[in-house]
Amino acid sequence: MGHIRSQETVDSALRMSDAGVPDRVNAEIHGVAVKTIRRWRRVYQRLGLPRGTGFQPTPCPRCDGAELDEAAYALLLGWYLGDGHLARARRGVFTLQIANDAKYVDLNREIAETIVRVKPTASPCPRKGPGMIRTEARWKHWPCLFPQHGVGRKHERTIALADWQAAIVAKYPEQLLRGLFHSDGCRFVNWAGKADGRRYEYVRYMFSNESADIRKILTDTLDRLGILWRQPRRNVVAVSRREGVERLDTFVGPKS
Repeated sequence: MGHIRSQETVDSALRMSDAGVPDRVNAEIHGVAVKTIRRWRRVYQRLGLPRGTGFQPTPCPRCDGAELDEAAYALLLGWYLGDGHLARARRGVFTLQIANDAKYVDLNREIAETIVRVKPTASPCPRKGPGMIRTEARWKHWPCLFPQHGVGRKHERTIALADWQAAIVAKYPEQLLRGLFHSDGCRFVNWAGKADGRRYEYVRYMFSNESADIRKILTDTLDRLGILWRQPRRNVVAVSRREGVERLDTFVGPKS
């Protein structure tokens, strides 16, 4: 079974569990979460699976109680809501696909790294398209982590966060906003003319998405952080006030 921790750590924890050491004490000794000890016991002790490094399916945070990097998940959720998609493959496997402009090398690297933080055994594969990179990773449990998956385009159906997703976003709102703005948004220098004919320039963030539900997820999160926004067009949300722009610059910033 694949683990983030070394097999030596897993085996040591299981030996202590076999000897009757309480889960909480065992977790403190090995520097892992209590739920991790419980998962290892469930897999190896209760189900009787052989111990060792043989291949087993990657456990799911929702189905199996596996650990989830919640900050990384909030970021990946933003990317998924903006430019993400789940495609059904064979044998119940789904492919997570995140599309991004090919010129943003650092962001495409970040997408792949974030996928691995959410699914540690993943091997993200970049697929080149006309001017874009589609980063893909397969797993049976992607629909568990992205229950927004469904038939049809996102703006043609209801998109709502599950309670457990909303709890993660409440803890990591900046990460969600980073994913949303870098997927379906932009940061640019706008300008306006003054009465005396001079030109005034200012930085602006804009987010464009046809889904009213996804736009509301964005604006609710901006509200949570006290960042003022407005809606200049039906499908566009803008942040133009200096205080809001400066706040977004601390965790979103220009694309690269």
